[in-house]
Amino acid sequence: MQAPREPLTPVERKVYHFLIDYLAEHTFQPSVREVARQFRIPSTKTVTDLLGALERKGYIRRAPGRSRGVVLEGFAGGALTQPVPVLRLDAGAFVVEEHLTVDRARVPGDDCYFVRALLEEAPALGVRPGDLLLVQPGARAAEGGAVVARVGGALLARQLERRGGTLVLHAPRPGADAIELGPQDDFDVLGPLVGVVRLPAAPG
Repeated sequence: MQAPREPLTPVERKVYHFLIDYLAEHTFQPSVREVARQFRIPSTKTVTDLLGALERKGYIRRAPGRSRGVVLEGFAGGALTQPVPVLRLDAGAFVVEEHLTVDRARVPGDDCYFVRALLEEAPALGVRPGDLLLVQPGARAAEGGAVVARVGGALLARQLERRGGTLVLHAPRPGADAIELGPQDDFDVLGPLVGVVRLPAAPG
């Protein structure tokens, strides 16, 4: 499965973070000229191209003809934060359900996203049903490391082991079974599990 957003180049990342922090401080977006001045970019066309790249990669939307017409996808406010998509598995495909704004220092990659842990508890990994699992799709899963995998229609947090052409997802708790996966099985290793968010239960 591809991440919902492509990774950013170092320059694109700096501009994206500047847009977030500027909006958090001023409640409106910087103009193209202000972005150019911030990064000492001599050409406003270069800034426009950078904004175009951010839009193509799914981080912003732009209103045509407006100098301050940038909308940050999913942003809910706060400097030094970053909106991260929350994906839902729907009829075999992932769709963006919402965004969660989190501390930027806790997001190891621009293309990170959350999926919701369903049904299965993985106490060794600190995961309970309903938790949000932060996935880093651009990183290789370490041997024995925690990953998030789609197996059929289920999303699982498990420790990964490679045995030749077979992948083993170790049992998440005592009494559960390990899962062995081969080339003919319907699965994807989405990426390393790099964080868990437990949202408060709804009052009721």
